[in-house]
Amino acid sequence: MAHSLPLDVWGWITNLPPFSQWRSNAMSLCICPTPSASESSQPSVNLSVVKTPPTQPSFVTFSIFANYRVPISLWTSKPVHLKSYTQQSLDEQEMLELFVDIVDWVLRSGPNKKLSFQFPRAQIHGNLKDVFNIVFLSLAFLVCIYEAPHALRCRCLESLRTQLTGPKCKDAAKTFVRMLGANLEEQWMQTMNLAVTNWIVEQRSSHHSFGVPSPLFSYALSASGLWKVQLYCPLIAMSMEDPAVPTQDERLLFSLTYQQLEGVIQLAYKTIRRDNWIDVEIKVDNIRCDVDSLVSEILMTERGHGSEEKHFPSRVMLQITPMQQSDVLSVSVSKSSDNPTHEFGLEKGIEGSFDPPNTFGLKASVSESLTLTMKPWKFEQSVHGNTTTLNWFLHDGVNGREVYSSKPSKLSLLQPRAWFRDRYSTVYRPFTKKGGVIFARDEYGDSVWWKICGAALGKTMDWEIRGWIWLTYWPNKQKTFHSETRRLEFRECLQLPLMKSP
Repeated sequence: MAHSLPLDVWGWITNLPPFSQWRSNAMSLCICPTPSASESSQPSVNLSVVKTPPTQPSFVTFSIFANYRVPISLWTSKPVHLKSYTQQSLDEQEMLELFVDIVDWVLRSGPNKKLSFQFPRAQIHGNLKDVFNIVFLSLAFLVCIYEAPHALRCRCLESLRTQLTGPKCKDAAKTFVRMLGANLEEQWMQTMNLAVTNWIVEQRSSHHSFGVPSPLFSYALSASGLWKVQLYCPLIAMSMEDPAVPTQDERLLFSLTYQQLEGVIQLAYKTIRRDNWIDVEIKVDNIRCDVDSLVSEILMTERGHGSEEKHFPSRVMLQITPMQQSDVLSVSVSKSSDNPTHEFGLEKGIEGSFDPPNTFGLKASVSESLTLTMKPWKFEQSVHGNTTTLNWFLHDGVNGREVYSSKPSKLSLLQPRAWFRDRYSTVYRPFTKKGGVIFARDEYGDSVWWKICGAALGKTMDWEIRGWIWLTYWPNKQKTFHSETRRLEFRECLQLPLMKSP
């Protein structure tokens, strides 16, 4: 389905008639259009701007409301004060006040109510139109989930989802997250994913399977010899592998539901010009995966089993593909397939005994022991055509099986010293203290080389990074037989210029 163009709220506000020409004190815009003429009589969700009468202090307010016969207010902005009684429209400074007010409202809708946004004027080039529009759509998205009447909610969320996932909004999102900075970006996505999680929980509790907003948010950046892919996804929206029987423990279900995955893929690239070809080298800089709570620790403890009862990364797979296949001469990886050393120890013993007077007994025993040193994470490189695949697998510390595709035995679930018990506090943990993983170039910095034909010099090559992340739950501190694995898939495109200068 083609993506619809995002609503241009900035354009609507800045092109309103002069205040003196308004026939009433309010103007409104439908922000969730009806999909067909047959539904044109149905209520909708609207944005309105209201100005004060001439006899009162001069300001305007914005609000989102459900357009019933008796309107239902869903959200109202702070007053935007005008500079004079004779001012006829909003200028850029007043639009910025509204922009900051919306951003602050969204941030405060998450678990941290004390956050505030400082507008980084030095980082803005050109107008704010597209960024303002995506911020307003995000506001409308949250308002519809938390405040809109149920009869309007599904239709409006589908309209907003279609707009937010379009290419124009995705480009604007890159600009917006740079404005926020990394810390506020995480809080913004935590707020959005908490809303998505609440919406999916509500849908499932009412046995509805439609209208779920797109759960994955990701973007890619390329600069200074580094590719970066950043992604966020609520756990509840990830697909289930080999679906398990849902747990009946409501507190465990709460802990497993109200989490989000945050992933960062950073790949360092370098181009080397040869006489008749170009070498493109790509290596891992950082792969980081964290599973973080969407609610406060107090709420997680009250309604769940705490934030440490959660999923952990069990497999990460990346595929890197140059899109201009005809320009590629060859591809080479730098890591061999594993050839582990097995250490055998052979012990022999002879035990003899006499049973007088007429018998002689001799007992012999031969024992053999196998010692194999194994790290919990196994890394592999492979090639298919011109696509290179990087794979990280977590293995069971007892039987060596891949965790993402297996289940723990019931006997191991009862053992308090199993490797996955208290997994975030033991010295042998294969995770960070927070429960995530980091694959850095100190151990996983093996290169992949593509040899590109010389005719491509001066071109800009498109590259696709496609990835999958598996998250597994095995009990940490709780006594339960429940286990499950979820999977997320993402895809981003980046560009690599093949400069003519050496």
